[in-house]
Amino acid sequence: MGRFIVIEGLDGAGTTTQCARLVRYLRERGRPTILTQEPTDGEVGRLIRRVLSRKPESPDVRALPWLFAADRADHLFSEIEPALSVGTWVVSDRYYHSSLAYQSLTLPLERVHTLNNAFRVPDLTIFVDVGVDEALRRIESRGANREIYEERSRLEQIHRQYGQVLNLLRQEGEPIVTVDGKASIVEVTANIQKAVEALERAND
Repeated sequence: MGRFIVIEGLDGAGTTTQCARLVRYLRERGRPTILTQEPTDGEVGRLIRRVLSRKPESPDVRALPWLFAADRADHLFSEIEPALSVGTWVVSDRYYHSSLAYQSLTLPLERVHTLNNAFRVPDLTIFVDVGVDEALRRIESRGANREIYEERSRLEQIHRQYGQVLNLLRQEGEPIVTVDGKASIVEVTANIQKAVEALERAND
């Protein structure tokens, strides 16, 4: 059986970079591994990206909790679970933790949790905590158009929500590790690898 690992964090936390580095690390250790992401590149995922990018004629932003849940269901059943069932490890750049943190800005956390509580729990979730100031600095350095959540006030709210979400999920028994995302890329990678090695030891 494969293992399911999720890397989470604010926009600008470097989750995409760390997911790619983790996949390379696992493959070098002989673990067959795939990299995936949310929102996905499927039909619903592309619709979500239109909303996040403020594209014209996109669905109302208030529909996002349900759109993400639909995208996640397809992601889980068509990609994640088939890979795990044949012994492949799965590394996902975001999962339901993002929905709980981001979509609970417009919908009560309990309702967002209910929308997502039937989905598979990861074997390990790693939260890369960069803080709002560092996240904004990195977002600004990209120079691209900002998505709807990439403003200071929103990021501050989301950072607080992540704290609540992670505490809630830990109380429910979910394995979650927080790493300092303000460290160098190499240091963050090393800390993520330590967490994954602990998972390997616990399951081998």
